Amino acid sequence: MADRRLLVVLRQDGPIPLDVRLECQAGDTLVIFGPSGSGKTTVLRAIAGLYAPASAEIRAGGETWTDTARGVFVPPHRRHVGYVFQEYALFPHLTALGNVEAALTDQPRGERRARALACLAQVHLDGKAGRRPHELSGGERQRVALARALARQPAVLLLDEPFSAVDRAVRRRLQDEVADVRATLGVPTILVTHDLDDVVRLASHVLLLDRGRAIALDTIATLMRRPDLPGLVDAAGPGTVFDAVVHRTHADRGVVELAFDGGMLVAAGRAPEGATVRARIPARDVILATSLPDGLSVQNVLAGAIRSVTLPEGQDAATVDVAVGGLTIAAEVTRDAVQSLALAPGRPVYALVKAVSVEVTGAAGGRAPRS
Repeated sequence: MADRRLLVVLRQDGPIPLDVRLECQAGDTLVIFGPSGSGKTTVLRAIAGLYAPASAEIRAGGETWTDTARGVFVPPHRRHVGYVFQEYALFPHLTALGNVEAALTDQPRGERRARALACLAQVHLDGKAGRRPHELSGGERQRVALARALARQPAVLLLDEPFSAVDRAVRRRLQDEVADVRATLGVPTILVTHDLDDVVRLASHVLLLDRGRAIALDTIATLMRRPDLPGLVDAAGPGTVFDAVVHRTHADRGVVELAFDGGMLVAAGRAPEGATVRARIPARDVILATSLPDGLSVQNVLAGAIRSVTLPEGQDAATVDVAVGGLTIAAEVTRDAVQSLALAPGRPVYALVKAVSVEVTGAAGGRAPRS
């Protein structure tokens, strides 16, 4: 099977400092997360060939796009990159169809219209082909930009703050749209964002950047359990992020049963049976017990064993990772609880999770995160 991964190595001291190495496999979504000015967009521009760092190696599948050591630099128009810019970058005088056709100059003129219409249909805009950008909503303009990126039949899909100009409701619909498209394409996808919601809903992996330097790179499941990472867990605290399949919906009870790797749990809400969803459990909402509890309203009592206990120096709260089947669930407990319950690696415990504490979304970020 052909190697379809993306490899990026960027190094320079200035004018924009960079110290980044990343790999993204086909079908995965790597989210680059960090504060403004951390170099997120610069990484995307380097991949697309719009920026040339002092030292760089960029390979997509079997093609080398940049290798400064060997003097290789493939110009942007020859890189099979689908790039969705933050400000859309649509031509205002062209229709939606015309904007997508503009990305197809390398194809025979007679084939461009059919290809452009197919791409608009893929993002559910086939009825808006004749509209110009000012006649479209913000969400529709973003979908035109996505269709244009797809038209290039990209080896890599790059998304730069793609939801920043729309409200939260539209953002959720676009997130699901991107998840569907990414699953269909099966290529490496790199998403730049400063919004934690984008990370939780779409990422399979996360790269944390700070002033151009890679702070951490790992699966979303691993990084969201870590309490020590600046920015990533500040807003919501550490937690467990995982993909699950809706096993059964109980509309009369207002809950769904979710099947995860090696287990089952109940979550509040509704979702179609058989759907793959992304779920998050805040660590502070998980209660640990050393014996099987009785007479509780908690619907999820999950038997497991402690994998690790992290108690940062000077902090009163510890993060306890509990292996439940193939999933690792993070629980936040006090220093006192660690001592009084003798919580230590290997100890059997029960993780108690209320159904309302399981946050379920409609998007799943690529292959199931490897815990």
